[in-house]
Amino acid sequence: MPEPESAWDQSSRAPGLVAAGEDLSTKRLREAYVKGIFPWYSESQPVLWWSTDPRMVLMVDHFKIHHSFKKTLTAFIKNPSCEIRIDSDFARVIQNCALRPAKPKAGEDQTPKDEHTQSPGTWILPQMQDVYCAAHLEGFTHSVETWIGGVLVGGLYCVSFGKAVFGESMFSLQKDASKIALAALVAFCRANKIVMIDCQQNTDHLASLGAKEIPRTRFIESIKISQTEQAPDWQFKRDYWQTLLE
Repeated sequence: MPEPESAWDQSSRAPGLVAAGEDLSTKRLREAYVKGIFPWYSESQPVLWWSTDPRMVLMVDHFKIHHSFKKTLTAFIKNPSCEIRIDSDFARVIQNCALRPAKPKAGEDQTPKDEHTQSPGTWILPQMQDVYCAAHLEGFTHSVETWIGGVLVGGLYCVSFGKAVFGESMFSLQKDASKIALAALVAFCRANKIVMIDCQQNTDHLASLGAKEIPRTRFIESIKISQTEQAPDWQFKRDYWQTLLE
């Protein structure tokens, strides 16, 4: 896997593109993420690997809980039929994420530009689902899940090495269910002294929650340190919520 510094610059047609190939294995996935590189491609393309500059990240201490969502979150926490689970159904989480409208390719704006990019789930292809599920069995991908009345209603999945956490995608079958899962991940990170969640690219939604862009060099320096630290126990405890409500 090439170094992230070899990525195409902002003047190119595909800023952030590092490499293209056919190999999408857990070994290649691991090699990429530890360098701050991620796969992102459509069905008609080879496997494309990206390292964007700047990099969108959420410093967990900067997570914004707006007033209306705080009421929703408080009600969720107090309801005994509502719970957060981690890694109880990773495959179903990524399958649901794959049904979301596709995000634009790196370097594009947030508006799909052609019929292909507007079709649902074009970037979480079956091949990608398979490799992330295999990585889950190897222990370096995780799902954070929102359950209400014993039903999975939202969630997200991420990649993690040590205390480096790379957010991937979210889904919601009920209003705010994905946002509750993200809040749970932030609470989990705060409780386990994880300072940053990688968000890859800038979106208005992420910015509204407190995420900001930082230079790629700073991002790479941060994850090099974080991934050498002891990994947390990926279990959610209800008292983690206190890190958000204090």
